Amino acid sequence: MTYPRDAVTVDDRLGLRRFVSPADLPELHRVLGESIDHLRPWMDWVDNYGPEWTAGFLSRRDRDWEAGTSYTYAVVLDGVIVGACGLHLQEDTPPGAYEIGYWLHPAATGRGVATRAVRAIVAEGFRLPHVQQLLVMHLPENHASAGVPARLGFTEVDRVRGDEGEEFRVWRLTRPEATSQPAA
Repeated sequence: MTYPRDAVTVDDRLGLRRFVSPADLPELHRVLGESIDHLRPWMDWVDNYGPEWTAGFLSRRDRDWEAGTSYTYAVVLDGVIVGACGLHLQEDTPPGAYEIGYWLHPAATGRGVATRAVRAIVAEGFRLPHVQQLLVMHLPENHASAGVPARLGFTEVDRVRGDEGEEFRVWRLTRPEATSQPAA
């Protein structure tokens, strides 16, 4: 099986790397704790946040990576974890696709960190030979999240309802679209 790389250098200040459990637990738990209010409107999993949830999240990373169901990276800026991003399979993810997810500590937002990190995740996604498209889904009110796929050449293709009736914008980038884009 082909896997994404364990670590990706984005630029001289920004990188992505696989989470290390349990070594990353204190830093990730702190970053999540400082980000809860910022993330709460957009991410329902923050309601489960606590030491046990963070430890469980980290302990599942290696299993999910090896199974090919989730490739989650720590977003590291100037040597410090400031968020996470990755490629994920959900129950309704179409064949040949992964969904991209990302979040940042509020102090890391508004500086292009998410866009640069997701650009690297797109490259990793298309390193996988079976991947033909990448998707981003977010709540319509999350304008910051909408800017990332728009800047990276994704096309908004749908609006879907979640399990609790909430609406999500769906963006798609296909392999041919990604390969036809000029290098950034």
